[in-house]
Amino acid sequence: IASIGFFLTFFVLWFFRDPKRNTPEDKNLIISSADGKVCLIDEAYPPEELPIEAQKMKRICVFMNVFNVHVNRSPVQGSVEHIVYKEGKFLNASLDKASDKNERNSLVLNTQNGTKIIVVQIAGLIARRILSFISSNEELNQGERFGLIRFGSRVDIYMPLDAIEKCRVGDRVVAGESILAFLK
Repeated sequence: IASIGFFLTFFVLWFFRDPKRNTPEDKNLIISSADGKVCLIDEAYPPEELPIEAQKMKRICVFMNVFNVHVNRSPVQGSVEHIVYKEGKFLNASLDKASDKNERNSLVLNTQNGTKIIVVQIAGLIARRILSFISSNEELNQGERFGLIRFGSRVDIYMPLDAIEKCRVGDRVVAGESILAFLK
């Protein structure tokens, strides 16, 4: 029993690790908000609960399994315009319908040049808690920590349709370091 307790304690400490990251500094780059695997790149409308104009955007989704670092980082430098939390289900986060059905926390970031970037933290099958470290009207630096999702989950990043992808489905990405796209 002691060995099991030691293993579980070690796993929880290891799971909540928060390593230092070397973020590229470029206002035209969109950096990954999560460690994990790019599971979907498509065009979609941002979550309907956001108080913004509904327009189709490019979406890059990163799935985090239980072995990834779960601290989420800002993909761009900008101010937090809105934070909207929505209760939902706990389906497998790698499924496309998780974006609409699962519990989520959405941030609208406004960059210095007026571009809106939306980051959606989505709880998964095991994850039951999304933590936010920020509030509205805060300024975030590119790569700065803004939240945490406990255990398996997903982060969707919405950007303008003309953003140039620098990743592909299946790529492994690192939060605060890997480049997902480039803004024109």
